Amino acid sequence: MPDRLTRRDFGRTMGLAGLGLAGAGLVAGQPGRADAAAGTWKTTGTLGAGLGSFDSTMKAFMQARNLSCGSLAVTRKGKLVLARGYTWTTSTTLKTQPTSLFRIASLSKPITGAAVLKLVQDGKLKLTDRLPDLLPLTPPSGKTVDPRLKDVTVLRLLQHLGGWDSSITADPMFSDLAVSRALGSALPVRQADIMRYASGLPLDHDPGSTYAYANYDYLLLGRIIEKVSGMPYGTYVQQKILGPRGITRMRLGRTLKAGAVTGEVPYVSKYTGKTVFDASGTSVPAPYGSFNLENMDAHGGWLATAVDLVRFAGIFDAAGSVLTSTSISRAFAQPETGVNGDGWWYGCGWSVRNVTGGRNTWHTGSLPGTYTLLVRRYDGLTWAALFNQRDDASGLSYADIDPALHKAANAVTTWPTTDLYGTYL
Repeated sequence: MPDRLTRRDFGRTMGLAGLGLAGAGLVAGQPGRADAAAGTWKTTGTLGAGLGSFDSTMKAFMQARNLSCGSLAVTRKGKLVLARGYTWTTSTTLKTQPTSLFRIASLSKPITGAAVLKLVQDGKLKLTDRLPDLLPLTPPSGKTVDPRLKDVTVLRLLQHLGGWDSSITADPMFSDLAVSRALGSALPVRQADIMRYASGLPLDHDPGSTYAYANYDYLLLGRIIEKVSGMPYGTYVQQKILGPRGITRMRLGRTLKAGAVTGEVPYVSKYTGKTVFDASGTSVPAPYGSFNLENMDAHGGWLATAVDLVRFAGIFDAAGSVLTSTSISRAFAQPETGVNGDGWWYGCGWSVRNVTGGRNTWHTGSLPGTYTLLVRRYDGLTWAALFNQRDDASGLSYADIDPALHKAANAVTTWPTTDLYGTYL
């Protein structure tokens, strides 16, 4: 299915990130399309002295895959040292800026994780609180609630231990047509419809027994944030998580092209799909209607710039205005189960691996028209790389950007000491 990574592909992507190992077409007529042989480069923003390895890495990655829009931001010990926009295209008007907004897909999960930890920190929620005590779980007529839902806690949702497994049961976040048929409800379906539909499905695992990455876990966390805070999910995040860091551009995205905001890049995919916004069965470009971004707010719905994301990630560098040291430790704590054979695990919105010298934490994001990466490295480096495509005719892996950026970082011998946040935040 083109709307999501397979579990195998996701595992490869998540497992590669944070290792620091050296690793290895747009459809004609779509926005941002350029023939690889005919494109020209436009770069914007600031490249600090000695950081040319990052520029060459981004350009090689994008040109090999015929990617039209990309952005990269890098911080070192809390200072923004690189902020760049990259455009590879024949278009005379398309120009990616360091402040261009991209859909960030599952990089939304660390943001939701931070919001939950903030509520716990403020005494409004407990990690041990149980899902049925926080949200109504009403199944469709003729269906019953799995009694094991009583064992789903806030912490298990954060760590993808809730019991849902999209390799066994189709991800309800990408099952709009099935939800509509099962409930007899009109398209587009709402978050409440998805919850009602999923509440009638049996869990795939006992809660707490098996790690299985599940977008639905984070949909539920978004609704818990709303219930406990008394605010819409996006409002709480902007006021309590992003605002204290001076991040003002980030917002929840919209699916249809007509809903794009000023400064947002176009999204490109070689795939099409049936619209999930009405029952017409119309085929649409995959990024613009084959899924419902509005329903994905807490697990995949944010728009951000690369600069915004590295600024957000700084919340986890040290105790500050958003999270205490206790909350940061909770974010990266080893779960009750689910440590991967490669030594990494999923914390509260972050993948985590202990490495020589410290700890790497990261997340990837993927939707039709979107591929993203956010890395916090043990040595004080953080970077965010954003792209407006995740598939092309080359057949090359998009996960390769992770080891390539580690290699670029390792090639730097002297780092700039200036801080660009005053220019780009």
